[in-house]
Amino acid sequence: MAIWFRNYKLEEVQHRGLGTMVDHIGIIITEVGPDFLKGTMPVDHRTVQPMQILHGGASVALAETLGSIAANLVVDSEKKYCVGLDINANHIRAAKKGLVTGIAKPLHLGSSTQVWNIEITDEENRLVCISRLTMAILDMK
Repeated sequence: MAIWFRNYKLEEVQHRGLGTMVDHIGIIITEVGPDFLKGTMPVDHRTVQPMQILHGGASVALAETLGSIAANLVVDSEKKYCVGLDINANHIRAAKKGLVTGIAKPLHLGSSTQVWNIEITDEENRLVCISRLTMAILDMK
């Protein structure tokens, strides 16, 4: 059973990042599954650190992007919206090229908070980063 507030088309979810940092660093939402959101990010000049490996902050940006978008797809956007409260990340392996893929899945979907687990893997499906994001659910004013 899908966790989303309504049935979202991939194109409308992808549109959420246009003209933002998400767009600038090349994050693309690639799949809206029944209980997960998947996206990719390139390992390139925009996302590497001086050692030419994926910047940890870029991994966190991918994790927060996926978790935040997913959190907002769960609630009625005419009544509620979600914002980040806390994020942590463990960087497991360096990524040096290609694309990394993140998958956000909920651990907790409450009435005032949500907790999301985001796993980021490289093109060989090796774990690069694991992150947990806590979101606050707020009322629209």
